[in-house]
Amino acid sequence: MAAPGENLRINGERLWDSLMEMAKIGPGVAGGNNRQTVTDEDGEGRALFQKWCEEAGCSMGLDQMGNMFARFEGTDPQALPVYVGSHLDTQPTGGKYDGVLGVLGGLEIIRTLNDLDIRTRHPIVVTNWTNEEGTRFAPAMLSSGVFAGMHTQDWAYDREDSEGKKFGDELQRIGWRGDEEVGARKMHAFFELHIEQGPILEAEGKDIGVVTHGQGLSWTQVTITGKESHTGSTPMPMRRNAGLAMARVLELVDEIAWSHKPDAVGAAGHIDVYPNSRNVIPGKAVFTVDFRSPQLEVIEDMEQRLRLGAAKICAEMGLAVEFEKVGGFDPVEFDAGCVTAVREAAERLGYSHRNLISGAGHDACWINRVAPTAMVMCPCVDGLSHNEAEEISPEWARAGADVLFHAVVETAEIVE
Repeated sequence: MAAPGENLRINGERLWDSLMEMAKIGPGVAGGNNRQTVTDEDGEGRALFQKWCEEAGCSMGLDQMGNMFARFEGTDPQALPVYVGSHLDTQPTGGKYDGVLGVLGGLEIIRTLNDLDIRTRHPIVVTNWTNEEGTRFAPAMLSSGVFAGMHTQDWAYDREDSEGKKFGDELQRIGWRGDEEVGARKMHAFFELHIEQGPILEAEGKDIGVVTHGQGLSWTQVTITGKESHTGSTPMPMRRNAGLAMARVLELVDEIAWSHKPDAVGAAGHIDVYPNSRNVIPGKAVFTVDFRSPQLEVIEDMEQRLRLGAAKICAEMGLAVEFEKVGGFDPVEFDAGCVTAVREAAERLGYSHRNLISGAGHDACWINRVAPTAMVMCPCVDGLSHNEAEEISPEWARAGADVLFHAVVETAEIVE
């Protein structure tokens, strides 16, 4: 398989201009974006993406989950396409690059092929997956999950937002529900470019992250029940303080995660204390422990130690405790051949790089179940993401898209 010459690069200025143009749709209040899934703003962003794809010579496919597939024909109509893409939806207070870079970086591949008059044997399909973020309609990676057979379409359609609106109804309302059966497409390979959403690449001065694995995730909701009582008049020996027990369990969570360093992490981001009054000892605490690791056996160990340790803490304090597994997915190991294509592309282009484990979930994590898959990452300032202050440089965007171009085009096989 012939590799593209090292002189072949994408048009970085055009890519950056496209990112800035898309960012005008659904602007946030602090410089980022609020283009949540299946909102009017999402529909407007989709329409702009379709316009650009058709101008580049692509035909657009649309499935029943609203996933968009812009196909650029290859010379062999029987060859399975190479897919590339990410998502255009954002967090309520999201940045201009999370997801969008991967979609528009894919479009830039097609534009560059046109510029250079290059054709590939395999078709290339640029994809916008619906509702990757999962903030309006949980869970995250909803539509790629249906595509990969992780969720049923009916279940996905019934997901409700905070106002009780259903995903399927809103997808229909904005006019982006297609007729194509979800998951019917077969892929030769899938590549996704994304900002790191972490600080490692910037801290180490690396241009490119070669993503070898995606962390597995485990969410366990813990409910500790004690007794509400007055903070001033209840003697210390007679307290049944659910808040104190929660604090001790969170110390345990930190210890457990540290015991599996450097790749395992753990914390609780969702915490509710009842009645949450200044002069009432908490009678109940509900919190969700988020454990992540690229190794399934580590996740299982962390889950077990949480349950045993929290039960011991609560028993010693005379409190009740309950556990509920409320979310999770197994670790992902990306395809060795696709990962090699990314790594060799970075080396060929002279970009510094390192192997990376993705700490966040991405559509590629589900698609990896049905097709050979890999990810490319570029740095982001201070590792900040899911925030309107999210920032990357034009040089980082160009480097990531260059590597994506080379990996995708090599896999799609240049026709001499």
